[in-house]
Amino acid sequence: MEIRFSLVFAVLTLGIPGSQLKAQDRALPPAIDPRLTTIGTAPSASRLEADIRSLVGFGTRHTLSDTVSTTRGIGAARRWIKAQFDTISVACGGCLEVSFQHSIVNGGPRSRIPNDVDIVNVIAIQRGQVYPNRYIIMSGDIDSRVSNALDSTSDSPGANDNASGMAGALEAARVLTQYQFPKTIVYVGLSGEEQGLFGGRELARVAVAEGWTIEGVLNNDMIGNIHGIDGTIDNQTFRIFSEPTPVTETERERNARRFTGGEVDGVSRQLARYVDRITTTYLPHLRPRMIYRLDRFGRGGHHRPFNDVGFPGIRIMEAHENYTRQHQNLRTENGIAYGDVLEGVDFSYAARLTGVNAAVLAALAWAPPPPENVRIRGAVSPSTSLSWSPPAGPAPLGYKIYWRDTTVPQWNHSVWVGSVTEFTLTNVIIDDYLFGVASVGADGNESVVVFPRSGR
Repeated sequence: MEIRFSLVFAVLTLGIPGSQLKAQDRALPPAIDPRLTTIGTAPSASRLEADIRSLVGFGTRHTLSDTVSTTRGIGAARRWIKAQFDTISVACGGCLEVSFQHSIVNGGPRSRIPNDVDIVNVIAIQRGQVYPNRYIIMSGDIDSRVSNALDSTSDSPGANDNASGMAGALEAARVLTQYQFPKTIVYVGLSGEEQGLFGGRELARVAVAEGWTIEGVLNNDMIGNIHGIDGTIDNQTFRIFSEPTPVTETERERNARRFTGGEVDGVSRQLARYVDRITTTYLPHLRPRMIYRLDRFGRGGHHRPFNDVGFPGIRIMEAHENYTRQHQNLRTENGIAYGDVLEGVDFSYAARLTGVNAAVLAALAWAPPPPENVRIRGAVSPSTSLSWSPPAGPAPLGYKIYWRDTTVPQWNHSVWVGSVTEFTLTNVIIDDYLFGVASVGADGNESVVVFPRSGR
C-alpha cells in the first residue's frame, strides 16, 4: 500500500507553507521506469546458451587445472572470458575497463589448495559518470569441480555450477553497456570458489583497500536448473539468500537491536528486499523467494567474502536444486545420470534470472545514493518521526519513507515525502512497525532502503 498524503495533512504535519508543498506535490516521481522492463527482458537465451557451451567446452575449469593450454583448463577459460568482455567493450566504444586480477594463495597439506596457486579473477568495470566510487557488482564463478575437490584433470563441465552464472554476467554486460549510469557497475568472473571462496576474498580485500563504496553484490551461483531433485519442475521461482545483519556490527549496535528492533534489517537483507521489489514490479512472471539465511544450510558462496567485511551482498539462484548434477563425476549408476552437463540447463530460465540482475543493477546505478544518518524517534508517542541527511552529490528529487508490520518480510507501506529531511507519520505507532527511508530520483528509481538508528 502506497500512501500519498493530502496537502492539508502535509501542512499540519510538517508546518511547510502551502505554496512550497504545492511545488513539492507536483514533483512526484514516476511510479515506474519503463527502461527497466526493457532491460529485464533483454537477455538472450541463445547468447547464454552459446556462452555456457563455450565454457563447458574447456573440459574442466578446476582451479588447479591447466593454465597453458589454449583449449582446456581454467587458463583457457579465463582468457576466453576476458576476450568476451573485450569484445563487449569494443561494441560500446571502450566503455569497459577489462583486466585480470591476480592473487597468490599458499597451499597446505589439509587445504583444497595443496600447492601455491595463482587465483585469477576477470573483471570488467563500467565506470559511473557521477559517482565513480559507488559500485554495484554482479559476479559469477569461473571454476568447476567433480566429486573429489582436488581432482583437477577429470572432465568437469560445470554447466550449471557455474557456467550459468558466469554467462549471466557476460550477458548482463552486453545489455547494460548500451546505457550510461551515474554509478559504477562491475561484472566479474571469480575464481577459486570451490577451493575456498578465494577470488571473492581478493576482490573484497581490494575494495576495502581502495575505499570502494559498494551498494550491492549480486552473486549468481547456479541460475539454470529447473528440475529439482524432488521431481519439481519450476521455471518461474528463484531464491534470494541474505544474511540478517552484518557480522561487522559492534557490540553496541547489537545491543541496541534488542531494544529498537532490526534483527532482520541489515544491509544485505535490504538489498534482498530491493531485488524482490524490482522483480515483482518489472518482471511479474517471476516469483522471488527471500530466504532468511546467508546461504544454503552449511554451504557457502562468493557473496560471503563481501559480507565478511561489511558489504551488502546476496546470492541469487534457482529454487530447486538437483544434487545429482552438482560436484559429481560424470557417470551413470542405477539408471541415474550424474554430472553437471548441458542437458541440465534451461537457457530461457537462465536468461530470466539474468534479466533480474540486469534490472536491479540498472535501477541501483540510476538511483541516487541512499540518505545518510537516518534516525527515528517515537517512544511513548502516538506518532513516529524520522530524520536524515541528504547524500553527497546532486540532490535527489526527494525521499520515500517505508514501513512494514514486524512479522512480514517485505515493506508493505510507503509514503512519498518530497525533498524534506524529516517527517512525522501521525498516528503510526513506532512499536507496531519497522521503518526505513530511501532516496528517489527524478526518473523514479530508488536507493536501497536505509534502516534507522534511534535518536536524532
